[in-house]
Amino acid sequence: MRREGSAMSACTISRSERIAGLNDRARQAMGLACVAVATEGFRALPDEDQSRVRELVETFDAFTSDNDPYGERDFGAIYQDSDGRWTTTRPARPAETVFWQIDAYDRDLRFGSEDPANPAVTRRVLTIMLASEH
Repeated sequence: MRREGSAMSACTISRSERIAGLNDRARQAMGLACVAVATEGFRALPDEDQSRVRELVETFDAFTSDNDPYGERDFGAIYQDSDGRWTTTRPARPAETVFWQIDAYDRDLRFGSEDPANPAVTRRVLTIMLASEH
């Protein structure tokens, strides 16, 4: 006799949900579950600012239909307010804006992945950059 309860739930996960889960893992384990890259502009920020932004990237949950139209959780923005605090909520006049983005490549990092939902054929690259570098 075959039980369908657990087998069915595993089959009902959409491709976007699988990709979103892999992207979450990449963000939460930067450098372990993905290749992490920071641009020259981001690396020019003070160390404490870089550290705070990385923490906010790792815990980012401010996904909306504007920044995540496909439900894959592969992009976000972090803002510095006029008092120097970093936040995921956009202030009226951000002093600085940092973007993070996850791209899915083949295992050799030469081409886009044929199937970003399959970790066996995909390597993720998470890039953190100043918005002005985008």
